[in-house]
Amino acid sequence: MKLLCGVAGALTLALSSVVLAADKPDQLQVGVTAFLSGPASVFGEPAKAAAEMMVAEMNASGGIGGVPLKTYFVDEGAGGEAVLAEYRRLVQDVEVDAMFASISSGNCNKIAPLAEDLKVLNFMWDCGTQRIFEENSYRYVFRTQGHATPEMLSSVLYLLKTKPDFKSIAVVNQDYAWGRESWKMFSAALKAMKPDVQIVAEFFPKFGAPDFSTEISRLQALRPDVIVSTSWGGDLDTFVRQAAQRGLTNTSTLVLPLAESSLERLGKALPAGHIVGTRGDHYFLHPERKSDLAFSGFVEAFKEKTGAYPIYPVFHMSQALNALKAAYEKAIAENGGDWPEREQVVDAMAGLSFAGLGREVRIREDNQGIEDQLLGTTIHVDGHEFAVLDNMMMFDGDELTTPVGQESVSWLEQLTPEFVGKVKVEAFSHGS
Repeated sequence: MKLLCGVAGALTLALSSVVLAADKPDQLQVGVTAFLSGPASVFGEPAKAAAEMMVAEMNASGGIGGVPLKTYFVDEGAGGEAVLAEYRRLVQDVEVDAMFASISSGNCNKIAPLAEDLKVLNFMWDCGTQRIFEENSYRYVFRTQGHATPEMLSSVLYLLKTKPDFKSIAVVNQDYAWGRESWKMFSAALKAMKPDVQIVAEFFPKFGAPDFSTEISRLQALRPDVIVSTSWGGDLDTFVRQAAQRGLTNTSTLVLPLAESSLERLGKALPAGHIVGTRGDHYFLHPERKSDLAFSGFVEAFKEKTGAYPIYPVFHMSQALNALKAAYEKAIAENGGDWPEREQVVDAMAGLSFAGLGREVRIREDNQGIEDQLLGTTIHVDGHEFAVLDNMMMFDGDELTTPVGQESVSWLEQLTPEFVGKVKVEAFSHGS
């Protein structure tokens, strides 16, 4: 009897191993939402190209845990309802293992509760709204990058460190949620750390405006020391070109937190001496990575594939893919080498650290990614037909991200002028 029990136990163990091996999928399926049409396709198309390149490279190296990746792309340009419908289809019908969604903050606010209802692992790979984890808590939703608060706060800090004596500022932002909310955060931080600043004008031209002559004429009359614009894409490009043509860039310093993605398109139109942010530490001449062969090789390959240098959505895509890989590898290790269930992968996201094309990102206890922030001042150098960055500063993401359980604007309003000198900064030059 003991012998039979032993044989039965061994047989059960063997069958269990077979079942576990059979559970290992033929492929790991990932859905990705990105703007592939419309004005925001300037972000979505580079991200899609990067995803295709990176997934091909990962698959050539064995995929994730020996399983190749397959991606499905959803065009956010089709509108919010279409995105939600495709999201449901991919999760429920295709049965994807994870979703990367989205670029649009509006879509992210709608997708987060849907992902929770569907119990699907969702990486907010690019959207900037700080509201996601400040207003709700989620199990299945994670952000693999920073959000608007450290992006705006680092821009204010860079301005105060490089031009501490400026007296007046104006804003020209797109008239929709991002334009209004980002300025609310920027101005809250600025007034807290420089109480004597004069805000002389607040302009919110309509989204997609082709002509900024009215705003530029008013700014020329007001002559603010600084003009901030958190606009992006064609709107930012048009404003900068028209401002330069009218001489406004000679009399006021521009602070452009999202302009890393516009540098190449703007060419010589953006003069030297203006402040540019990178939405993280995202820059094709990353001061710590540009001499790394893997990094420079990717930059060259991307330029050859697309005709342009990688911009921040490319970096964000690299972070999401590497976060997925790190989570599965951690879950596999914690599962004794066997392929994990989805819930085990979700559990593995707690405290996860990973790196894409930039510095390491860490997932905080509220599922928010902590990401360092790089800013610089434009210069023109031989070898590039567009402005590049000099006098770069890298800000520590932990110090700039709203603490868990707090609301961003309220937290920013509590900062003091002393914070400018306390925050950690690493400095780099273009040639370093």
